[in-house]
Amino acid sequence: MSTRLFRPLVAATVVTALALTGCASGAAAPTEETGATTVTVEDNHGSIEVPVAPERVVALDNTTFETLSEWEVTLAAAPKPLMYDLWPTLSGGDEVLDAGLHREPNIENILAAEPDLIVGGYRFRDIYDQLKEIQPATIETSPREGEDHASELKRQTEILGQVFGKGDEAAKLSADLDAAISDAKAAYDPSETVMGLITSGGKIAYAAPGEGRGVGVLFPTLGLTPALERSAEDASHGDDISVEAIAAANPEWLFVLDRDAMFGEDGYVSAKELVENAEALKNVPAVQKGQIVYLDGTFYLDEGIQAYTTLYRSAAEAFAS
Repeated sequence: MSTRLFRPLVAATVVTALALTGCASGAAAPTEETGATTVTVEDNHGSIEVPVAPERVVALDNTTFETLSEWEVTLAAAPKPLMYDLWPTLSGGDEVLDAGLHREPNIENILAAEPDLIVGGYRFRDIYDQLKEIQPATIETSPREGEDHASELKRQTEILGQVFGKGDEAAKLSADLDAAISDAKAAYDPSETVMGLITSGGKIAYAAPGEGRGVGVLFPTLGLTPALERSAEDASHGDDISVEAIAAANPEWLFVLDRDAMFGEDGYVSAKELVENAEALKNVPAVQKGQIVYLDGTFYLDEGIQAYTTLYRSAAEAFAS
């Protein structure tokens, strides 16, 4: 169901459904029969009261999927086209309703899931108001622009730990991230310049320091020295850049995000092929020395705290060697 068609119908549909399911009081204390309690958390929109260990969860934010999977959270609805086979315990069978993709979310299925809690945000942030109408206990915890990215990942994890009663597990995830960042910082030589790249559709794009998808945050977090300093025009997909411009920047290190790695579409060319087979890049120090870090193939669909911990560990190992 298109979001364009949803707005004229939402009020009547939601009121009817909530009257039947009783989920209109999602931010209030649950009934005594459930034995549940609530917790007040500070999400991206402010203070909100939500149930602890909610029974019916709709999770839309892919940056939370790995954490929810590790914590064995069961979902009532999820954006299955976004999940592929990465989180089978979350996407489940027919009992887990398909919430669709962010470009055309299935609002009817989200409503039919009768959620006690909705974990929205990131790709689904544009329908936040609609989600709040379905269930007031809707939280958005994805990293906010303009904030320290590592701190934002830990904040998100802490909030999820409060909601799902996994405080110790959340603290461990945050400690692992801190350790990986510390090791990468210690191993990096700031005299060596770094460039971030994003590949997709057989083309190489430039990931601006601090802004570019996935690899951009490494620069401020690790104090990397940019081989090229240019603001992002398209932070998500990367900016157009010629291989000659990359070669002229002469980076000692390359960090490369392959956006297409998980999709397996016809004509797919890997980031490794695009970068290492480019004639213009043959004499670039990063290519000559093999100083290229390719992000995990699942990174573009994940982007959670575990994915970044793995990335920083890979950076630490590469710099140390």
